[in-house]
Amino acid sequence: MGSAMLNGSLRILIADDHEAVREGLKKIIEERPSWKVVAVARDGREAIDKAVETAPDVAIVDYSMPVMNGIEAAQEIRAQLPQTEVLIFTIHNTEDLLVQVLRSGARGYVLKTDAKRDLLAAVEALASRKPFFTPQIPEPLLDSYAARSRRVPGLTTRERDIVRLLAAGHTSTVVADMLHISKRTVETHRAAVMQKLNLSSFASLVRYAVRNQLVQP
Repeated sequence: MGSAMLNGSLRILIADDHEAVREGLKKIIEERPSWKVVAVARDGREAIDKAVETAPDVAIVDYSMPVMNGIEAAQEIRAQLPQTEVLIFTIHNTEDLLVQVLRSGARGYVLKTDAKRDLLAAVEALASRKPFFTPQIPEPLLDSYAARSRRVPGLTTRERDIVRLLAAGHTSTVVADMLHISKRTVETHRAAVMQKLNLSSFASLVRYAVRNQLVQP
């Protein structure tokens, strides 16, 4: 994703069960000449399939969709495509939803009512590996997010991705395929993380991932 931002190009997926919303988002996004909508989806399952097929830099996912909701889709997209950032797009603004968003692995949350004002800024932030949440979220909740992020000390983005995927039950071979790296590289990172965190077993690594909400228990 970093290379996409360096050359200015950006590949985006849109998932929403309303055609008018999909078309509206596409119009806003393609105001940026180098940004391209590479796929659209009508439900959560199709969003996952299209994401795997096209490997977008950013997936904009509606929270309320049939078959699978946006949170479920975000979890699966992040598990299968760690390099794809997910932006949850919704009419809802509740503390519970924010917690769900954070736990899903999505790092963006924009209200549909604020799309014209915030959508492009949110996509740009996620493409640069920075979180973006609607300004309507109360400060204490954002402080909680910051505190949660700090509880994953010293791990690189790559290390966090590997820990999350291993803790979710994927083998080193599968993780290597997902991240387009060798199995040996996965195992080297795993050993380095365990040494860095002073962990003695894979079970303790899984517990660490759950405690720090890298995966759901």
